Amino acid sequence: MLASLVTGGAGFMGSHVAEHLLRMGHKVVVLDDLSGGFSENVPNDAVFVQGSILDNRLVDDLFRRHSFAYVYHLAAYAAEGLSHFIKRFNYSNNLIGSVNLINAAVNYGVKCFVFTSSIAVYGAGQVPMREDTIPIPEDSYGISKLAVEQELRVTHEMFGLNYVVFRPHNVYGERQNIGDRYRNVVGIFMNQLLQGKPLTVFGDGTQQRAFTHINDVAPVIASCVEHTAAMNQIFNVGADVPHSVKHLATVVAAAMRKPCKIEHLDARNEVKIAFSDHSKAEAVFGKREKVSLEAGVGMMADWVEKNGARESSTFDAIEIERNLPPSWALRAKVSG
Repeated sequence: MLASLVTGGAGFMGSHVAEHLLRMGHKVVVLDDLSGGFSENVPNDAVFVQGSILDNRLVDDLFRRHSFAYVYHLAAYAAEGLSHFIKRFNYSNNLIGSVNLINAAVNYGVKCFVFTSSIAVYGAGQVPMREDTIPIPEDSYGISKLAVEQELRVTHEMFGLNYVVFRPHNVYGERQNIGDRYRNVVGIFMNQLLQGKPLTVFGDGTQQRAFTHINDVAPVIASCVEHTAAMNQIFNVGADVPHSVKHLATVVAAAMRKPCKIEHLDARNEVKIAFSDHSKAEAVFGKREKVSLEAGVGMMADWVEKNGARESSTFDAIEIERNLPPSWALRAKVSG
């Protein structure tokens, strides 16, 4: 039986990828520090290890004991806007932690390292974003993701470690942490509606994203190691149709059967329009019918209504307070 490590497997995307790997017949080990995930998200048939990818001794011990054929690296602190203000934390978790895994993958003979990057590597004004577009990230999160992509490229050239990189975007769905106020706008909106609060929108709400249901991403990531043509390649993956944040608010409110009351906040420094071209992924993995925004939000709303609201915590380890959006006030700690 092939053994696979899934980092971040107690989180949103990681738990779905772990589930698909189990269906494919893999032995799955989940490594997660529960800073953003929940132990109940880990599939029952997976081995769960609570720990951090920053703990290189733990990482080495896991690779030695389980002889992983594949690594699926989904652990990250993926708050793009906040990453400007937590640079040290961002690079420690998203870059140094990744290097620990890459080192172990080389030393213990992993067949393929699957990495979830982000369209944050592209930056602004490059739509539709294509894999051959020159990356010009505009935040520290995107820089860290691009650095890991480059590290995988040079590691393959030096040591022969195969890799597959995915650049998903604006993924939402069941098991998402709706209590995270810094990322995942669909979850933020749903949490606000459950608490009877208005939907907070930065700026005028005309910024556009191609919001992607998890079912359009997790199966492709899990099965990529079965495709020889995917080796040592980068793929955009996600929905094709962009929608404005303002339109998203109306769709979420309708799915939750709540009035759509929007509170506009000061605009923040962010990419205005971001969506990707997926023709490369379709050529390798096949063209699939994708989940519409209304259908995907409806599925997530059903799950959220069954599980209830979550308390929104704030991040207290801010390193730069200058230009921090006022709505990101510091009150309680999110552990790293």
